[in-house]
Formats: sequence, C-alpha cells, structure tokens
Amino acid sequence: QVQLVESGGGLVQAGGSLRLSCARGGSIAAINAMGWYRQAPGKQRELVALIAVGGGTNYADSVKGRFTISRNDAKNTVWLQMNSLKPEDTAVYYCYFRALLRDYWGQGTQVTVSS
Repeated sequence: QVQLVESGGGLVQAGGSLRLSCARGGSIAAINAMGWYRQAPGKQRELVALIAVGGGTNYADSVKGRFTISRNDAKNTVWLQMNSLKPEDTAVYYCYFRALLRDYWGQGTQVTVSS
C-alpha cells in the first residue's frame, strides 16, 4: 500500500523559510511527475510546484523565485524549499504523485505564515 507522508510544516513569520518533505512508502508503477499542491481555507486546491521524472519543473506564478522543488529518487523523497514566505502562502500543503493509472495524495501538512 502506498503512503505519502509529509513533514516540515509549521508556523513561521513573514519572510521566513520552511522546507517540506514528502516520503513515499510503497512502490508506484509508471510515475511521471510528483510535486506539491496547497489549499487555503475557502479556496480550491492549487498547484504549487511539480517536477517531472525527466527533471522538468513547473511552478505557480505566485511562488516562482521563492520556492524550489527537488527530489531524491533513491530515498523516495520530494522536498519543497519555501523562502520569503508571505501570509498568502498559508495553506495545507499536499504531496502529490502522478502515475499512469492514478494519482496519489498525502494527508497534508499545515503551513501558517504570520504577518
């Protein structure tokens, strides 16, 4: 059974940094991308950052230049380095794996940025 376990969320002041980690347990066939989504209260879930198996990355405009996604395939881990955090980055952040047959989601980790 596949599990995606996020960690690294918390409370930080505006301008601060956090690093989210997503550890994958179990095997997933035909992964083609992995990344992070977020959902703020009263808003739809939105893409934050995605990294393809080939290494290409995609970022939401709102986080470009501030967030960096990376991965270590040997450790089955995906990270999201978040710098220069803003109050509008406050949300639950979800780890995401996209495979040929289905998508996989973590349980989410709360990030709160105070002004």
